[in-house]
Amino acid sequence: MFSTLKLVFVYLALGPIAGILGIPYTLLVGDVSRLYRVAMWITDAGVRAAGIKVELSGFENIPAGRSCIFMSNHVSNLDPPVTIPHLPGRSSVLLKKQLMDIPILGRAMRLAKFVPVERGSRRDAAQASVAAAGDALRSGLHMLVYPEGTRSLDGRLSTFKKGPFFLAMETGAPIIPVVVSGTQTMMRKGSNAIIPGVARVQLLPVIDPADYTTRDELLQAVRSAIAEALPPEMKPADYLTMAL
Repeated sequence: MFSTLKLVFVYLALGPIAGILGIPYTLLVGDVSRLYRVAMWITDAGVRAAGIKVELSGFENIPAGRSCIFMSNHVSNLDPPVTIPHLPGRSSVLLKKQLMDIPILGRAMRLAKFVPVERGSRRDAAQASVAAAGDALRSGLHMLVYPEGTRSLDGRLSTFKKGPFFLAMETGAPIIPVVVSGTQTMMRKGSNAIIPGVARVQLLPVIDPADYTTRDELLQAVRSAIAEALPPEMKPADYLTMAL
């Protein structure tokens, strides 16, 4: 629990200051880049304060000069803070709409073009989220997506939602499959306790939506790539069936 307190202390000590000073500055100059860099530094500082070391690999797979969709497995609330600060440039994120209601933080995320998603929402709300994500990609941002829609209960890869693949097919943005491991034992679902350790973030080779004729084929290609790269204890229950 001490690690959790250190992470929370960093975020509570630095986050509001950054927001109070950075949001008016951003509105004045019309550029969120500086506030984004400060926010990513704070995010990474909190992770390091909690005793988490992040090991990165595969970043040479990111194509230069193109906005990408990073699609990652999701096993812990630690996944975004160990991943986003290390992605090049600026990245938007598909996230729970409720997070946008947090004072200061919600305003900052809107300025950064983070995209709110309503779980179990109406079709028109889902389409609005996909449209907003498409606008973010076309503006030059990357997009981080967790296609499982929520954290895995047991650390194993679960089924994927189809929305992110509609986004990929519509925009043509290259997909970078992302494999995150280690965080499933550091902060389990349903617990706020953090156990220090090593989080591994691996970026796999690009998957081009143009190479697939249907959304389902693209979904299966991305899910299979992530499943293959996961350690045995995190592979999906249907992995053997997928491999046949």
